[in-house]
Amino acid sequence: MSVTVHTPVKFYRMFIVVAFIAFSVTALIWRAFDLHILDHAFLQGQGDARYLRVLPVATHRGMITDRNGEPLALSTPVNSVWIHPKEFLTVQAQWPKLAKVLKIKVSRITELVMRRKTRDFVYLQRHVTPEVSQKILALGLAGVSLQREYKRYYPAGEVASHVIGFTNIDDAGQEGLELAYDDWLKGTPGSKRVLKDRLGRVIKHVELIEQAKPGKDLVLSIDRRLQYLTYRELKKAVYKHKAKSGSAVILDVKTGEVLAMVNQPSYNPNNRRNLKSKNFRNRAVTDIFEPGSTIKPFTIAAALESGKYRPTSQIDTTPGLFRVGASIIRDHRNYGVLDLTRIIQKSSNVGASKIALSLPAERITGIHHKVGFGISSQSGFPGEVTGLVNVVSNKQMIERATLSYGYGISVTTLQLARAYAVIANKGKRLPVTFTRVDSNVNAQAVLSASTSQQIITMMESVVTKEGTGKLAGIPGYRVAGKTGTVKKITLGGYSDKKYLSIFAGVVPASNPRMVMVVTVDEPAGGIYYGGEVAAPVFSKVMAGALRILDIAPDAIHSDIRYAAATSEIAKVKMAGSP
Repeated sequence: MSVTVHTPVKFYRMFIVVAFIAFSVTALIWRAFDLHILDHAFLQGQGDARYLRVLPVATHRGMITDRNGEPLALSTPVNSVWIHPKEFLTVQAQWPKLAKVLKIKVSRITELVMRRKTRDFVYLQRHVTPEVSQKILALGLAGVSLQREYKRYYPAGEVASHVIGFTNIDDAGQEGLELAYDDWLKGTPGSKRVLKDRLGRVIKHVELIEQAKPGKDLVLSIDRRLQYLTYRELKKAVYKHKAKSGSAVILDVKTGEVLAMVNQPSYNPNNRRNLKSKNFRNRAVTDIFEPGSTIKPFTIAAALESGKYRPTSQIDTTPGLFRVGASIIRDHRNYGVLDLTRIIQKSSNVGASKIALSLPAERITGIHHKVGFGISSQSGFPGEVTGLVNVVSNKQMIERATLSYGYGISVTTLQLARAYAVIANKGKRLPVTFTRVDSNVNAQAVLSASTSQQIITMMESVVTKEGTGKLAGIPGYRVAGKTGTVKKITLGGYSDKKYLSIFAGVVPASNPRMVMVVTVDEPAGGIYYGGEVAAPVFSKVMAGALRILDIAPDAIHSDIRYAAATSEIAKVKMAGSP
């Protein structure tokens, strides 16, 4: 019988194996403890740094609408393509596919990545279409992601571009009311924490850090229907007369609201490629000009306010010219003796000059300041200029004379419209506003109501067969207005070939509701008088505006009498014919 004896060597080997296993288990337990307890925060942070991201939450800009709620500017959601350069470099072989989708050159992608490869966020292309977004997602390239943003869209296009303006790629206002009300319209972006996979795709929304706040909506005074009508007719006139440019403004007499404001040439804010920046400016508030004969109603108003003149006062304009110092002031022909009404009707420079020279200089310049020339309209529109009213003394005879018929004073189209609104509003001046007015506005009385009414009556004579503005007439309505044909200043003095055609009018004259001023710069083709170029634009626009706003006719009886008389004449002719 044999007996097995455990030698010390075998026992030693077993001890080593058991000790090794025990040590290994202990090490694993310690490592697990270290990873999950001691180093958890550090390791979690390292993991988060690789896959947990804080992303901005885009918010939309406030909508801009016309007075009736029709959208003029709104924000639509779009995607922008961005890359994480370090991750994107790992799929360089796939860059040609991405370049094809984005319709850019591979060299452009290479240049962008290499120049900014140390960054964590680089835009590759902003505001891509939904179709492109889907193709990008289908590629599934590492380091390529989409970010939600908003793009500004302008439904009215170039019809309202000079008023609304536009935003840049980052949705910040750059021109027009988009710039003026940028703080009101822009929203406050939020932020959120998300978990991404190795391809940069969001796989989990962890938490919302800050709530996004959308911008506030803005309701304008503009009536989109009137805006379109004005735009169409002004554009027709500028093209017809091959003019350099044009502007038109419609104001609400009772509130000072801008109902329409257009310029030519215009631009499309939805497609600004290859556009010239000079077309961006709103000429109606930035470009100044000498108003010419459209200033004469204010010269007559100064005369009436002085108490020295009445509407029936007679001025002898014979022989159609008037010498002041070394200068000669001329009328188109010899009008003889004119009362104040016919001075406006015939647009007599001689008559206006003689009246101005019979009054103190400050009487004329004072009336200009009162109606708003040389001061801000308070509209708040970016880039608006105040114009200039020259200070003249009683000794400056020729300056006083020329000021009476619109030379030596600079105004904007908006200022001229506001001045005529003072006359139309019974002598009360209102601040101009581009936002809808829903309450009473504080007005400042600067002229007497009687003087204003007398000027309206005088200006009605301009829009008759005997007046210079007969083409501004509107069937069924009484129209008051004034024409202006201004010689433009060139390097050699006043030009005999370059003119500015103007018409300023009020409708309906019996109870004024709207004022419109039309200016057409440098019409060509031999036709340049304000009554022939600008007055027809006024007539067409206001005829449509009166119907749109459902303003009742105030001269229908005279039209009926005229139609009846015409019918009787026709009957007599027919009866007497063989």
